[in-house]
Amino acid sequence: MEKQQRRHLNQWLKQQGKLAKVWLGATIALGIVSTLFLIGQAGLLASILHQIIIEHVDKHQLIPSFIGLAAMIVGRAACTWGREITGYRCGEYVRIYIRQQILDKLRDLGPAYIKGKPAGTWATLLLEQVEDMQDFFSRYLPQMALSVFIPFIILVVVFPANWAAGLIFLITAPLVPLFMALVGMKAADANKRNFKALQRLSGHFYDRLQSMTTIRLFHRAEAETELLRSASDVLRKSTMDVLRVAFLSSAVLEFFTSLSIAITAVYFGFSYIGELDFGYYGAGITLFTGLFVLILAPEFYQPLRDLGTYYHAKAQALGAAESLVEFLEADVEAAKSGTTDLPTPDSIIICADNLEVFSSEKTHLLGPVSFCIDANQTTALVGPSGAGKTSLINAILGFLPYSGSLTINGVEVKELNLKHWRQHISWVGQNPLLINGSIYENVTLGQHDISEPDLTKVLKDAFADEFVSKHGLDYHISDRSGGLSVGQAQRLALARAMLQKGSFWLLDEPTASLDAHSEHLVMTALNANTQGTTTLMVTHQLEHLKQVANILVMQSGEIVQSGRYDDIQHTGLFAQMLSSKQQMDSENKGNLDA
Repeated sequence: MEKQQRRHLNQWLKQQGKLAKVWLGATIALGIVSTLFLIGQAGLLASILHQIIIEHVDKHQLIPSFIGLAAMIVGRAACTWGREITGYRCGEYVRIYIRQQILDKLRDLGPAYIKGKPAGTWATLLLEQVEDMQDFFSRYLPQMALSVFIPFIILVVVFPANWAAGLIFLITAPLVPLFMALVGMKAADANKRNFKALQRLSGHFYDRLQSMTTIRLFHRAEAETELLRSASDVLRKSTMDVLRVAFLSSAVLEFFTSLSIAITAVYFGFSYIGELDFGYYGAGITLFTGLFVLILAPEFYQPLRDLGTYYHAKAQALGAAESLVEFLEADVEAAKSGTTDLPTPDSIIICADNLEVFSSEKTHLLGPVSFCIDANQTTALVGPSGAGKTSLINAILGFLPYSGSLTINGVEVKELNLKHWRQHISWVGQNPLLINGSIYENVTLGQHDISEPDLTKVLKDAFADEFVSKHGLDYHISDRSGGLSVGQAQRLALARAMLQKGSFWLLDEPTASLDAHSEHLVMTALNANTQGTTTLMVTHQLEHLKQVANILVMQSGEIVQSGRYDDIQHTGLFAQMLSSKQQMDSENKGNLDA
């Protein structure tokens, strides 16, 4: 990882930490208060031992000191408990904010961008990588401040007691951060490789899990198992690299701190036997001074040791942040929503003039094309697979960048408030996406202002009431429509679209996967609910297009024909598609008769 990139990631992480500055400040404050309790504890303990061993004071006279010592210990424990709570809250607050940033970005980028990576990669980005930042915000950031404040406070206390011990602390302390800096770059690179390997393995595993039936039917289980084994082996090696660096850094940190404490102990030992005669002010070194300093010595280095331990959390956060920041700062033109609300949203007119659509990576997808979808009528979009229909839809929805002109009610899509525009769209796709939840949750999708009469009406209009009345609104559906047939799932998706009450209906192959009965019900419901609204229907079912006001025929990214069914049925590509469909239907009928 380059220095400039590491600096940028460090700056980004610290900016996120400022969002939880209240919790961060509370964690640091509790750490400082805990240090004050520690100094009081060391002073009382050294004083008790000095009075018992040197001054032979009666133990009963020291009861107040013992009570004070117990209070100091309880105070430190309370501060430690409080630090854990506030540190966790700090990390939690930032993690929630980062996840919301990711979800907002995914929403803006849309399906055209999301499909460019496996689902497992997005899951890793949103879950594991964000989760791995917890220790950075809850432990490392507070410890950075405490590793400065705590040693400084202890030095302020130690120097008046013995300047030689204070000098030992001051000279040896920089060894710990120096070594941390040397290890840091290697640790960050190791974590970066580890996250890349985890993303690949997650993507492989999730995709293979979804397509398990197909893999087994084509006898590819062993080959895919070997592929997953290779990916997991890469993750294993990268994980061991991370652990190797972490353990090595911890061992060296312990060595330097132990050596520094030993030097302090040797100094006091030789001073007590008269071999060293410096470091004190006037009077000789008392037992109180030696015990007080030696009790504080491990605590002086402890914040630096903790910082070294948590430095692994920083390296882990840097590795996780790299792809996060790259994603969040991706300059995708289509993700930039304008500020203009959709004018006259009750009537939608869509016009394109020399429109060219591009992918998020600036690859040309279609165009130039020119067309107009008039208000309150149905327009069909047909053509062979790969003609550019999906790209055109994504451009209309604001998910892909374009050049030329594409206007909704006279306003360029680039200038539209996309959130406001999409609120007026009712969408039904070819693969109904149902969430893991009840029928009620799938139809309402989190809307809380849906009245019971409205819900009953849309279920009835979508012909979904026949099975909903049997199962009930609380009937549980697993993800990928488990528990319902495809036709039933599509009718629930249709009811959901009706609740949206959009003035623009977008139908993407709504009957492609349905049997004849479900297809008839869905088309009947669609025809009834799209009357008087602007509708764009993408379909390969040409027999439904006789009553459509306008048909746009696409091929190789261009519109090659347009007009009503009667006008284009005998010419061009549309005539070829009709002929192929009729021939296929005839062959299917012959096979059934046989």
